[in-house]
Amino acid sequence: MSSTGTSPAARTVASTQSEMTEIILPNDTNTLGNLLGGRLMHFIDLTGAMAAYRHARTNVVTAAMDHIDFIRPVQLGDLVTLRSSVNRAFNTSMEVGVKVWAEHTRTGEIVHVASAYLVFVAIDDKGHRQHVPEAVPETPDEIRRFEGALRRREHREAEAVRRHHAKLATAAEEEAASRP
Repeated sequence: MSSTGTSPAARTVASTQSEMTEIILPNDTNTLGNLLGGRLMHFIDLTGAMAAYRHARTNVVTAAMDHIDFIRPVQLGDLVTLRSSVNRAFNTSMEVGVKVWAEHTRTGEIVHVASAYLVFVAIDDKGHRQHVPEAVPETPDEIRRFEGALRRREHREAEAVRRHHAKLATAAEEEAASRP
């Protein structure tokens, strides 16, 4: 489907689900043999973008990694599986949740190691924002994440206003201090 208005008015959350599995190799680890946090963030961004692309069916860019929890370390040789889905779509942006598990290849033990929320914005080939379809949650878990996404968005917007006011106050203080 093209981004010229032929996309549907809504897509199910389930239709956006994406999964990626990676094996953790020496170049992915620190001196302790643990997966580098930045490398895991890269995997999270890629998997999140897959869900956003599936939903928007146009180019997407990462606008924010709103929250990330590193729960436990991932070791050299582990398999890391990341699962993502769009939690909620707004006008041109989408919140995507990503959950990460590590599988110890010798024991088969699987543990939850990280979770993150990201915001992606849909854009056309010229970088202009594109409208995205509504995300329709169907299961109780999808509905919970859908409702939580609105609360997180309201928090992000309030924090942006707070930072803007703080920046203005700092600029005014600096200007006042520079006067004789």
